[in-house]
Amino acid sequence: MHDLPALARFGGLVATGLVDVTDDPAALDSSGFWAVSADFEGRVVCARFADVRPEAVPAPVPGKWRGAAAGDWTSSLDRAAYMTGVRRIRELIATGEVYQANLCRVLSAPIAPDADVDALTALLARGNPAPYAGTIRLPGHGVEIATASPELFLRRAGRAVESGPIKGTGRTEADLLEKDHAENVMIVDLVRNDLGRVCATGSVTVPDLCVVEKHPGLVHLVSTVRGELCEDAGWPELLGAAFPPGSVTGAPKSSALRIIEELETAPRGPYCGGIGWVDADRGTGELAVGIRTFWLDRAEGVLRFGSGAGITWGSDPLREWEETELKASRLLAVASGEYPGAYEAGEAGGLTSALGPGVSGRKRTSGR
Repeated sequence: MHDLPALARFGGLVATGLVDVTDDPAALDSSGFWAVSADFEGRVVCARFADVRPEAVPAPVPGKWRGAAAGDWTSSLDRAAYMTGVRRIRELIATGEVYQANLCRVLSAPIAPDADVDALTALLARGNPAPYAGTIRLPGHGVEIATASPELFLRRAGRAVESGPIKGTGRTEADLLEKDHAENVMIVDLVRNDLGRVCATGSVTVPDLCVVEKHPGLVHLVSTVRGELCEDAGWPELLGAAFPPGSVTGAPKSSALRIIEELETAPRGPYCGGIGWVDADRGTGELAVGIRTFWLDRAEGVLRFGSGAGITWGSDPLREWEETELKASRLLAVASGEYPGAYEAGEAGGLTSALGPGVSGRKRTSGR
């Protein structure tokens, strides 16, 4: 619906009063408050807003979000095709083409013409609170996203940068395997190399490795990589070095991207891209990895959602398929209006905004 006003929500902030939109990330080093959406395939939309103010995510109103029916979701890869893809990646690992690759699928379901991602955001904030939740609604520019991401892609404060790659997922900590730890370490090394391309020599460190974090319905292994940007590096250089996120591509990244192109049958769009905000006046910003993310495809009249898993030599095809099911199940229930907790009072998740204007940040607490 093109008559919905442009809007962005991150943490305890809402941004309105759209000023301009550009695909040039150099604008993020200029002035103003920007909402940023970078598709996995490389499309970047930066939207500058004039009015940025503290505002909690509103409580969901029953009936305002008319979600997709639970049985209406279709997948770009069914179980057989996904498991075949896992086996193919294992073959390529055996021949030395790649060490690890993410294999993803995109789920789609018909949606009402008047669907509003901000109404979905209200449900997600209570049914699936997330540390890097966010919303970007730019109907006139083909961007309508509601994310409940648990993963930090890039945080910046002046020259300091940080990434928080996730690799390893289970229902409980006991489900995490040695394969998950090995995969996490592998991707941490990739992220170190990515940041090292634009950070001062010797400044890249890993203060946290394979920390267990609890999220609604599952647990993750999370690591932290930090560095200091070189003086001549800004947002264009940082994104150029780190994008697309290593945790949702694989290692080596170039080989993983070729495999993704071969095996996946649908574009990922904002899923597995970068979603967040930049305050150019303060030199701060925070982008989440676009996982646990819904987006509207108005041209097709559908709501889309992505789910995937990291494939290594130790991967079992059925277990990897089941991991994609686990990651999707709770969120699809919320979006279909079938998760009862979505209408109950509770903490609304949002991007940690200690670096943003007028908002107290929320640190990760579980597993530390």
